[in-house]
Amino acid sequence: MERMNSLADTGFIVALIDSQDSHHREVKNIYLQQQKIIVPQSVLAEVAYLLGCNAGISSVIQFLRLLKTSRFELMALTEEDLSRIGDILEEYQDSRVDFVDASVMAMAERLNLTIILTLDRRDFSLYRPQNCTAFTLLP
Repeated sequence: MERMNSLADTGFIVALIDSQDSHHREVKNIYLQQQKIIVPQSVLAEVAYLLGCNAGISSVIQFLRLLKTSRFELMALTEEDLSRIGDILEEYQDSRVDFVDASVMAMAERLNLTIILTLDRRDFSLYRPQNCTAFTLLP
């Protein structure tokens, strides 16, 4: 199978790090198929919070160390992303899309990525990106 570039949402990363998560095995298999996984900095705080609550601070430390040696690449939001996030939040405000999900969507558009690694199918399947017909959501 060809390795791909993708962008990760919070739930995917939490499930990868937390071996007790019900999606861990499935997420790990998908992780291994990716060449590079972009992680928006906006996702970082949410991942750290959820890992800390669900799996303890040691899992947060594991994730932070994993960032340096893994397929993950941390990426800052740009002014262009922030503007697009505002547009997305405005357009989808009745759907309750949150800032972090909108940041993943905006960055995927800017980088012309079509694969989103997420467990949040509701928000991401609702969204109609500008760079493709629809995102491919894994798992």
